[in-house]
Amino acid sequence: MFRPDDILYEDNHLLIVNKHCGDLVQPDPSGESALEEQIKAFIKARDKKPGEVFLGVVHRIDRPVSGAVLFAKTSKALVRLNEMIREGRIGKRYWALTEQTPEPEAGELTHYLVRDGRTNRSRALDMPKPEAKLGILRYRTLGRSTHYTLVEIELLTGRHHQIRAQLAKIGCPIRGDLKYGAKRSIAGGGISLHSRTIAFDHPVRHEPVKATAPVPADDNLWNFFMNGPEKTQTH
Repeated sequence: MFRPDDILYEDNHLLIVNKHCGDLVQPDPSGESALEEQIKAFIKARDKKPGEVFLGVVHRIDRPVSGAVLFAKTSKALVRLNEMIREGRIGKRYWALTEQTPEPEAGELTHYLVRDGRTNRSRALDMPKPEAKLGILRYRTLGRSTHYTLVEIELLTGRHHQIRAQLAKIGCPIRGDLKYGAKRSIAGGGISLHSRTIAFDHPVRHEPVKATAPVPADDNLWNFFMNGPEKTQTH
């Protein structure tokens, strides 16, 4: 559920919030409340707006994922941000806690992703197929505990479940991600994938914008890595 202190950045055109694990970005067939609706209601009450509040979803992150999500507060900003997304001019970095350490510890992954709508899952393939979409990311290892590794990911393409599928493909499923081969779930049903930073030039003012989302505060393993991943402990 959205809270005002989840706002990472706001001006007349943009809003960036820190999404919690389990929150929907947009309404879906489940009928559950979504961030889009919650934020509209908040802005309407806070700013005492008499009419409908405009809020455009620029990009989405999966329900079990946490972290920075960008919204547009004006139609002008939405059009320009959508163009920037298509052209790869919005930089997004994620943090993931994986069950294995990638080998090598830094590099670039290129796969061909096939989405299965029936299972809501994507497969990462080494060779192209007619229905597959190219998926590219860069990664580097930031730290380790006894059982998990902190990996930073820079997305170069935006495909369905791309990070989850590509890390699973190289034998590094994300903590809690049963859909992609993790050994065990996390209480609450989330996974340890976090949209850490988002950076771009402002679509109207043309100034640099960067927002960093704090990791989930109630997760002891995230807290361990924030307080010193070089210290080997059992988690």
